[in-house]
Amino acid sequence: MRFTKTLCAATTLAVLCASAQSATAFSFSFGWEGLKLCNSGRPNKAQNPAFHLKEVPAGTKYIRFRLKDKDAPGYNHGGGVVVYSGQKVIAPGAFKYKSPCPPSGSHTYVWTATAQTKESGGALATAKSARKYP
Repeated sequence: MRFTKTLCAATTLAVLCASAQSATAFSFSFGWEGLKLCNSGRPNKAQNPAFHLKEVPAGTKYIRFRLKDKDAPGYNHGGGVVVYSGQKVIAPGAFKYKSPCPPSGSHTYVWTATAQTKESGGALATAKSARKYP
């Protein structure tokens, strides 16, 4: 009886783990390649980096990107909205924003991407990706 309970628990756990692994969430990655070095605290106008998308939700028509500085959260770096038609990469130049430009040292910057059904709403999912700069 004890063996049967242990076997059932292990089987249930394996099924739950397999389900969790197959249900991946919306995510993306990016890099700072090609960005002009800035450390004056006065950001440059820059083209967005390449965003490499994964598991974009079905029904997504637009993706809204916003950049925040975790070390100076009150500063608005802006972002942009891009039309989504199934591409795996949002290429540089889709929109312009204020580049990272910490006045001293390194800051952590977070891009937030929101998959949307409409240009100004209809959020389906949100993903975040962070990197230090420089």
